[in-house]
Amino acid sequence: MPIKLGIHTGPQNLSMAELHRLWKRADEAGFHWISVWDHFYANPMVQQQRDPCFEAVASMASLASVTSRVRVGCLVFCTLFRNPGLLAKAAVTIDHISNGRCELGVGGGWFEEEFREFGFGFPPIKERLDQREEAVQIIKSLFEDPVTNFKGRYYDIQGAVCAPKPLQQKLPLWVGGRGPQRTARLAAQYGDGHNLAYVSPEEFKKYQEGLEQACEKLQRDPATLQRSVNLHFHMGADEAGAKIARDKLQQFPLAQRLGAVAGTAPEVIDRVAEYLEAGADGLNIAFRPPIDWDAFEAYIERVLPVFHQPA
Repeated sequence: MPIKLGIHTGPQNLSMAELHRLWKRADEAGFHWISVWDHFYANPMVQQQRDPCFEAVASMASLASVTSRVRVGCLVFCTLFRNPGLLAKAAVTIDHISNGRCELGVGGGWFEEEFREFGFGFPPIKERLDQREEAVQIIKSLFEDPVTNFKGRYYDIQGAVCAPKPLQQKLPLWVGGRGPQRTARLAAQYGDGHNLAYVSPEEFKKYQEGLEQACEKLQRDPATLQRSVNLHFHMGADEAGAKIARDKLQQFPLAQRLGAVAGTAPEVIDRVAEYLEAGADGLNIAFRPPIDWDAFEAYIERVLPVFHQPA
């Protein structure tokens, strides 16, 4: 049963040494993908702004430097936090650091406190998505075209040259979000992949219908668009650990509880298979501290080989 299994690691409430340990173990185990997320504050803000949280571009570069095989990504960068030219240059640099393993994810952002308190305001959702759409076009052009010229409402890029180009022939661009119309259309029009976060298999499958329709309107082969899902990780190494993990999951809102793998290894295997059946090409388990290292090792030993053989 082929599905690309990865991990999604927020650079929050963990030391860099702990993140390196997690990334190196996942790389060694043969996971397909490791990503970070892009926040200035830990999510959720358990202790408000005092929880430690590393910046995403620098974290992704560190991830690239301590691994050798996994795909290196971010699901997703908030396009309003950085000029798209700067983000494109950072991604290309990380592609060279990683020897051609970088993948770039972009989204419109949603975490109001970090927007306002770091001086980005908090534009209405339409404006954030408009700005994301302009940024995607600029980034794609900088990756692929000799010279980039773009004039929109938010960005005016004239004569920009991105050198060097990505080390890999095509640096994949991911679009993240749940918007059934604009986000689906943007992914179909410009993206190499689309990512949904913390949704049930049923909701994931339903969203694929919108992606298929968007591809059809744009005359794009839907098979050329990768689909992935991020899920909360609440597995236990044994039944006792699984009970603790299930109890923790009950603290989440109901909607988020459905977007998780939980319980024992056989339960998790069954749940992963549901997403595979729903059309997922990739599935990333999301870690929030404290990390249950025994559960992670059980996932590596019992779940990973069922869906793909470690490299």
